[in-house]
Amino acid sequence: MADQEITSRMTEGEDQLKKLQDIVAETIKEEELIINNLLHPPTDTLRPSQRIADKVARFGGSWKFILTFLAILIVWIIYNLTSPQKDTFDPYPFILLNLVLSCVAAIQAPVIMMSQNRQEEKDRKRAENDYLVNLKAELEIRSLQQKVDLLQQQQIKALYEMQVEQLAQLKRICNKLKIEGI
Repeated sequence: MADQEITSRMTEGEDQLKKLQDIVAETIKEEELIINNLLHPPTDTLRPSQRIADKVARFGGSWKFILTFLAILIVWIIYNLTSPQKDTFDPYPFILLNLVLSCVAAIQAPVIMMSQNRQEEKDRKRAENDYLVNLKAELEIRSLQQKVDLLQQQQIKALYEMQVEQLAQLKRICNKLKIEGI
C-alpha cells in the first residue's frame, strides 16, 4: 500500500511538473513575436534630404542660430543706418532685409515641419515599442498567475487527500477503541 502511495505521489508530481512546463512553453510561443520586435526593431534608412532636414531643424531651433541671426540682423541694420548714403545696399525701410527674412522663413518652415513629421513617426514607433513591452509584461504576469493557480490547486488537492486519510485513520482508531471496549 505504501509503495502505491509513493508511486501515485510521484506521478502527481510529474503531472504537475508537466503542466508547469506546458504553461512555460505556451508563454514562450506567445512572447516570440514580441521579443523578436524588441530585439530587432526596424531600422530607419534616411534619404539625404531627410538628413539635411534634420540638421537644418536642429540648427534652426538652437540658441546658436538665434544669436547668430540676431547678430547678423543688428550688423545689417547698423551698417545701413550709419553708412554714407552711397555705401548702403539696403536703405531705411530695409526692403532687402525683409525679403531675406521672408525667404529664410519660407525655406526653414517646411524643412522644420519635415523633421517634425519624422520625429512624430519615431515617437509613434517608440510608443508601439512601449506597448509591446507592456504586453510582454502582462503575458509574464498571466503566466505567473497560471503557475500560482496550478500550485494552489495541487496544494488544495494534497490537503484534501491528507484530510481524507486522517479521517480514515480516525475511523480505524475509533473502531479499534469500540472493539476493545474502551
